[in-house]
Amino acid sequence: MNELPPTTEYSNTAVPAPAPSPVRHATIGDLLQLPLVKVTLVLLLLLAALAWSTHSRFGRLRAEMAKSLQKTEATANETVALARQVQEQSKELQVKVAALESRQSEAQSQQVALEALYQDLSKNRDEWALAEIEQVLSTASQQLQLAGNVQGALIALANADRSLSRTDKPQFISIRRAIARDTDKLKALPGIDVAGLAVRIDNVITQIDTLPMLSDYKPAAPSELAKSKPRPAAPAAPAGVLNAPDPITTRLGQVWTSWTGEMWDEIRQLIRVRRVDTPEALMLSPREAYFTRENLKLRLLNARLALLSRNEAAFRSDLETVQEALVKYFDTRARSTQAAQSMLRQLQGNNLAIDMPTLADSLNAVRTYKAKP
Repeated sequence: MNELPPTTEYSNTAVPAPAPSPVRHATIGDLLQLPLVKVTLVLLLLLAALAWSTHSRFGRLRAEMAKSLQKTEATANETVALARQVQEQSKELQVKVAALESRQSEAQSQQVALEALYQDLSKNRDEWALAEIEQVLSTASQQLQLAGNVQGALIALANADRSLSRTDKPQFISIRRAIARDTDKLKALPGIDVAGLAVRIDNVITQIDTLPMLSDYKPAAPSELAKSKPRPAAPAAPAGVLNAPDPITTRLGQVWTSWTGEMWDEIRQLIRVRRVDTPEALMLSPREAYFTRENLKLRLLNARLALLSRNEAAFRSDLETVQEALVKYFDTRARSTQAAQSMLRQLQGNNLAIDMPTLADSLNAVRTYKAKP
């Protein structure tokens, strides 16, 4: 391009303007042909491409960031919800843990109390067991001496030995040996069938109501006597008389024989001779007879109690009283009365006087062990 002429100062005088010169304008094609312009355009294009690429990347990044932010926000919300749930659950767990701790403390205190109680029990267990065994053996010894209860004493000794065997301590061997000796003594005693004797007494008691008494005797009816008494035979015809019987004589003889027989039977019923050693037995009224039977039953019951208690004196006394009453008030010719008397004699033949041993060995062994320091 043409350079413009420098400006000059204008004066007040008028200067004629120069004639305009023709100007040449540069076109785009001329500009593009310049290397600097080309480079600039290329750079601009590269910058535009870079800006577009950067803008698109930023857009994608914004979208991804928005998505990630949304996901992060959702995750944060879920995390907050989970945290709240965990916090609530932790609170519940804390409450439960506190309750469990309180229960555990109670259980521990109870366990401590139980341990202390167990220690106290373990210390006094042997003493209590020996005291119980002593009480049982003392009661069994009293029953053995008073009532002759051998079976009860054997059961008491077996229970005491079983209790000592559970502890399994060598200190109790001496007590168990004493119990074994007392057991052998009781087993060596002669056996008495107490149950069988008691059954026999009960049988006699049931027969008392059926035994006939002397005051109960009733005379037999004439018809029974006529049946039991044989009819007399007809008198034989004398020798030399014709064999042809006389019907009128025969008829009269039969009537006379029948009438005289009936008359004799009536006379025999009016008068009867019997030998009775105790006349008052015949005069018992029905009320007195009832009380007599009941008294015999009571005597037999007392004899049964004396048998169970091994009281031989009372046993024999009651049986003798019953025997005397049977002889005095009852018909001894009856088979039932004779059977009852025979059974009573068999009962009297049993010996109840047996010297019962004591359980002194076992009791002394227990008391000696308890007296040790």
